[in-house]
Amino acid sequence: MEQKLLDAITALYDEMVDLRRHFHMYPELSFKEVNTPKTIAAYHRDLGLEVREGVGTRGVVATLRGKYPGKTVAIRADFDALPITEENDVPYASTVDGVMHACGHDAHTAIALGMAKAFVSVKDDLHGNVVFIHQHAEEEDPGGAKAMIEDGALEGVDIIFATHMENYLPVHHVSHSPDYILAASDDFFITIKGEGGHGAFPQDATDAVQIGAQLVANLHQLVSRKVDPLKSAVLTVGAFKAGEKANVIPGQATIEGTVRTFDDDVRAALADWVKKVAEHTAAMYGAEVEVDYQFGYPATKNDPDVNALIVKAATALLPEGHVKAMAPNMGAEDFSYFTRQIPGAYFFTGSANEAKGFTYPYHHPKFDIDEQALLNGAKVMAKATLDYLTEAH
Repeated sequence: MEQKLLDAITALYDEMVDLRRHFHMYPELSFKEVNTPKTIAAYHRDLGLEVREGVGTRGVVATLRGKYPGKTVAIRADFDALPITEENDVPYASTVDGVMHACGHDAHTAIALGMAKAFVSVKDDLHGNVVFIHQHAEEEDPGGAKAMIEDGALEGVDIIFATHMENYLPVHHVSHSPDYILAASDDFFITIKGEGGHGAFPQDATDAVQIGAQLVANLHQLVSRKVDPLKSAVLTVGAFKAGEKANVIPGQATIEGTVRTFDDDVRAALADWVKKVAEHTAAMYGAEVEVDYQFGYPATKNDPDVNALIVKAATALLPEGHVKAMAPNMGAEDFSYFTRQIPGAYFFTGSANEAKGFTYPYHHPKFDIDEQALLNGAKVMAKATLDYLTEAH
């Protein structure tokens, strides 16, 4: 049955490429996906799967039931795009101004659809079920995963897999982690309220620029001074906005930043320290401050046993030495909500090909992939799924 399943995926390569390019041409932003979920649902219905639409508002859940009872594996694929203007000169370039699939979600969707069609070909020999969770709004907090879970997307599911295209990794490679693979992502927004004045008379003003500059320096001390050196964290100030003229002291400034962590205690402590440092820095110079600290996606932690299924499958399918463990990545993903509910594994499928020019990272206007990655991602997850269902029955 395994070879029949893998051969079916190979035979579906051209169809998966066509699907990926269709979604690439017609991208939709987070929480604004309308036609994409309709296309996904129609495809699964044509295969004879049980389909729920509008899961968590815009998600799609399709269930394939094997002939025999058994465990249930979920495959998660996100399908939202980004507010980026594409710069690729290809026939399948985005047709929507200012919107682009610059993160591989079109590929993730095509992989899941191809897997569904391949599994239909072996369902009469299959023990257990495969659930395809097509998730909206991964790119924009609060994301679609949490809402889909609350709407029953994981009901009856035992384990879950997901992959992501990776242009830092050559095609025909896979990277994985048996533990944390992606960080928690939180953002802060600070408003400093001082008193404006003339640049020649600073004694009569409460300078929001000077206070903000001091605050940025103080915030950047937090990781080195308040986090255990054996635990990872990143704090980055990405925006500092104040003033409009050289000789005018502004009375207000805003600072925006992000915090990335793995450990829940470190995450909570840094949130507290950002607020304390902001309040005390402002108070030291007689200003007021407002801090809006927003907790985003939690860290993504793989289950070691589920991850081992991916490693086993990838090792069997890819060239020797092409499957490697990776250090945790400070990026973030709302797949973390799924793995907080059930055991799961998230891994990276290499999609770069320097000879073909597929080297731009995700979120870049020239992002594109070697579409051989579709076969690799689909086959690895299909074999891992089948291995689990076969061993469990």
